[in-house]
Amino acid sequence: MFSAIRPAASTLSRATRTRTFMSSAAAQDKVVAVLYPGGKYAKRQPKMLGSVENELGLREWIESQGHELVVTADKDGPNSTFQREAKDASIIITTPFHPAYVTKEIIDNAPNLKACVTAGVGSDHVDLEAANARKIGVYEVTGSNVTSVAEHAVMTILVLVRNFVPAHNQYAKGEWNVAEITQNSYDVEGKVVGTLGIGRIGRLILQRLKPFDCKQLLYYDYNQLDTATEKQIGCERVEDLEDFVSRCDVITINAPLHAGTQGLFNKKLIDKMKPGAWIVNTARGAICVKEDIAKALEDGQLNGYGGDVSYPQPAAPDHPWHKMHNTWNPELGGGNAMTPHISGTSLDAQARYVAGTKDILERIWGKKTQVEANIIVENGKYVSRSYGQH
Repeated sequence: MFSAIRPAASTLSRATRTRTFMSSAAAQDKVVAVLYPGGKYAKRQPKMLGSVENELGLREWIESQGHELVVTADKDGPNSTFQREAKDASIIITTPFHPAYVTKEIIDNAPNLKACVTAGVGSDHVDLEAANARKIGVYEVTGSNVTSVAEHAVMTILVLVRNFVPAHNQYAKGEWNVAEITQNSYDVEGKVVGTLGIGRIGRLILQRLKPFDCKQLLYYDYNQLDTATEKQIGCERVEDLEDFVSRCDVITINAPLHAGTQGLFNKKLIDKMKPGAWIVNTARGAICVKEDIAKALEDGQLNGYGGDVSYPQPAAPDHPWHKMHNTWNPELGGGNAMTPHISGTSLDAQARYVAGTKDILERIWGKKTQVEANIIVENGKYVSRSYGQH
């Protein structure tokens, strides 16, 4: 089992903002960036670099290098701006927060494409096999959002375990019923917390939980930490997946999405967990079977589920995670701590992943070697262990 781990349209069109530029000299490369629409919020907050309006803060610099930049939020469907512009793109920039799915079809129809860059972390929205077949480089800004995501995961654990969402919703309604909330409010202290994946984010989460005096901090990963690091964090590796989930009161998912993790948390695995356990997923929504998660909450097998990733993104209005709840406080949204993929795009994280994106572009145009940690695939080969050695 362990080897498997190894590795709405009209609204969108109104939110789309596309700009192109051609320098007086012929542009060397066409860069197509798909970002989320910021609207009035991006105008109010210029630090929101990941928005269409603020264009990663890179337009002036890209144009000064003699390149063309197209920025859009319109990404879905064959008539979308993204699919039209991608056909003659040299470089595609995407984000995990408003992902443009770079499929085999898009790659096959883009003869000039030489690189796909994720402004952030997570490149599962790119068909990596198709990229390898064309020797297209796929890069991301590794480490740019690890602190932000780890903080969000710890916050979500506390929100679920302490039953915060129903408490807040009750208060916002002008009500005061302590018993209604405390019937399902616990402490993190004394609980067994485990991370599926002990990469940068999983490690930071456990480090931040250590002062809470959890009963145990566990991890499940093909890669074992060295003894000194395990001692410093105070964690223990569990080699069997079912044993791992059965021991945890709280599981935080911090693994990449690939064939081995897609749909991993299904009914069969969830049923192996302690009744009333909590899951926090800030990795990728498709690691969990959405219907099985919602049903487990309804049945009481799970006490709560939170995180900020869904599949696809944005989540459709009928996605079951919008309205799912547990059996304790159903009218107040008990057990639901979902957010719209904001964990890795704090304003601080945006500054980091923009700087990293610029560095990747500089290396492409300067014909310099990329930082190895940022390479997912290159020259037809997998480089990142996160996506497996193929």
